[in-house]
Amino acid sequence: MHIVTLPDTPLLATSIRATAQVFEDPRSRALLARLEQIAPSDASVLVIGATGTGKELGARHVHQLSDRRQGPFVAVNCGAFAENLVEAELFGHEKGAFTGALTTKAGWFEEAHGGTLFLDEIGDLPMAIQVKLLRVLQEREIVRVGSRKSIPVDVRIVAATNVALEKAVAAGRFRADLYYRINVARLDLPPLQARPGDILPLARHFVARHGRRLGARHIELELQAQQKLLRYSWPGNIRELENAIHHALLVCSDQRIREADLQLSELPAVFHDSAAQPAAAVDAPHTADALLQRAFDQLFEEQPERLHEHVADGLVQAAYRYCQHNQVHTAELLGLSRNITRAHLIRIGALVVNKRRAPLLDLDNPPLAHFSI
Repeated sequence: MHIVTLPDTPLLATSIRATAQVFEDPRSRALLARLEQIAPSDASVLVIGATGTGKELGARHVHQLSDRRQGPFVAVNCGAFAENLVEAELFGHEKGAFTGALTTKAGWFEEAHGGTLFLDEIGDLPMAIQVKLLRVLQEREIVRVGSRKSIPVDVRIVAATNVALEKAVAAGRFRADLYYRINVARLDLPPLQARPGDILPLARHFVARHGRRLGARHIELELQAQQKLLRYSWPGNIRELENAIHHALLVCSDQRIREADLQLSELPAVFHDSAAQPAAAVDAPHTADALLQRAFDQLFEEQPERLHEHVADGLVQAAYRYCQHNQVHTAELLGLSRNITRAHLIRIGALVVNKRRAPLLDLDNPPLAHFSI
């Protein structure tokens, strides 16, 4: 069995990342073949996939199969930075460049020199930083915040996103030139539901892995439990499967995982894959379009004030309810970044946060202009 795993770290216990990837299903084997084709080059790679499908694992495998394997692999979550610190995080800063810059610090591009820089959730980068990132990729040099000196960097970029960047480009939220620059080679990671041949090999891997940690060996996964795993839709993908197995190991008895030991979520699947949808769903968009048009016609007749904002707020609120108040799934369903979705939810009062606890965005001026229908 061909398996790729993340390095063990305590942080993964609370992470939503997939920690293992196998290539047993025919779609996964095709993905592996493509990955092996593009990895030896130095081309930028764009990895597309829902949360928990293994985007970082794919990026690490690209790195390991390239000539840069002896260099560093640096993984950066672009959605985790405060907007006013993104530039300093990526490109570094000089001492005194801004309040709190007590020392000179190299950025992630310098840290990845000679290796691979994995930019996860690249769609969350502010437009101003997108311009500077494009220049860095073209010129192969960075300038630290507070400095005028250029520093050469030799870095291969692997970027990832769980939103449709093409739609973000069309909506003006992502630069088209940067999109083309990072989308030289593309890897599309299908959701776990669309590659059922990977489910049981992954389940057995997680049984063995977590079984060892819990001091239990030779755990058996009963046939009914296997069938339950295969029937489930896995909206949380590989990470959800790992969590389900981990929980089952905690509650099972006699070293046997039974069907009842598998506690599976009832959240709807929100990241759809065309190959995984049933044939009966083919006509669904036409019905949805008709219902939507009738709803719009009624709104136009009523002519409510601030119509665009009214529709946008209603869409976000309805999606949030549909996803059972899960921000990540709501963002995936709407094709938006988590930060933009979070800001919109806060503005309409669907999500309440304590502003004194270092919010990710300026909540008094959320980026509403980025949302379009």
